[in-house]
Parts: sequence; C-alpha cells; structure tokens
Amino acid sequence: MVTRWEELMEISGDGAGNRVARLAGGRDQVGRARRLVSAALGRGHPRHDDCVLLTSEIATNAVVHSRSGDGGTFTVTVSRLPDRVRICVEDDGSAAPPCAGHPLPNGSSQGGRGLPLLDLLADRWGLVREAGRNEVWFEVWSDGERHAAALTRRRPAARVRPAVAARGATSG
Repeated sequence: MVTRWEELMEISGDGAGNRVARLAGGRDQVGRARRLVSAALGRGHPRHDDCVLLTSEIATNAVVHSRSGDGGTFTVTVSRLPDRVRICVEDDGSAAPPCAGHPLPNGSSQGGRGLPLLDLLADRWGLVREAGRNEVWFEVWSDGERHAAALTRRRPAARVRPAVAARGATSG
C-alpha cells in the first residue's frame, strides 16, 4: 500500500528491495528524508527513533555542507536487512571530506553534532568519497542483535572507506 508521504517523495525501489528517494537540496527536504525512514521502518521498529535522528543529522549535513544545498540534490537509501538497517545519504560533494565537529559558518553552537551522534548511536558507520561526491552511511541492529554484537567485538569510533575504482568493490 502506498502512503501519502511515499507519493510526495517519489520513492522508488532499486531492484534489491531498498527504498530510495532523490530529494532537492533544501533544508525543508530533511523532513522528507526523516519521513522516508519512518515509513520504511514503521514506528514499531526497535531502533526507529535512532534511525530517524541519524538520518536527520546526515541529511542536514548534506544540505548545509555540500553542493546539494546550492541547488543540487541528495539521495537517501534505506535498506532493511534481516539483522540490521542500513541508511545512506549521498550528496553532490564538497571541497573537503565531511569532518566531525566543524562549527557552522555563522559561529552558531547549534551545529557540529551529526558525526559524533553517528558514533554514539550507530553500530557501524562510514564515509565513501568518490568522484567528489560524499556518501555517509550507518547501520543499526535491533536491540538483541546489538547486544550480541557488543559481546563479540569492540566498536571502533568510525569506519571510513576510501574511494574505490568500482562502486561496491568493498563492503561497508
């Protein structure tokens, strides 16, 4: 069943069961990115709120810190896997790679929390910078899966994948 939000966002599938939305690079589109994630997961998902918050942060970064916010677009992809959710935001690129803790240009203390929040709430996250474009992705497991994963490995601060010649040559 297609919801009203899905019609407005022009959500499509990519043949692998992922939900994909290409959005204009305006700040008002960050809310649409949140609604995409909420609709794809459903409010009953155990990590719904974490996924919506993290999507909001990285979509905002795409609009504020990349060419997406200068008349470009950004793409949000939501992948529901059997053991986890993976969300990617790809923007139109920037002069420098995304970096944690950059203050907003106007000196506001309101910014600079997106990537540190990823580190705190995501089970894994990373950055792919390829052909001048940035893709920030994160994964979260259900609470039970997250607890089991924590027992078997120590989570690093961040996973950063270098750009690769062929997309998909390395896995996140």
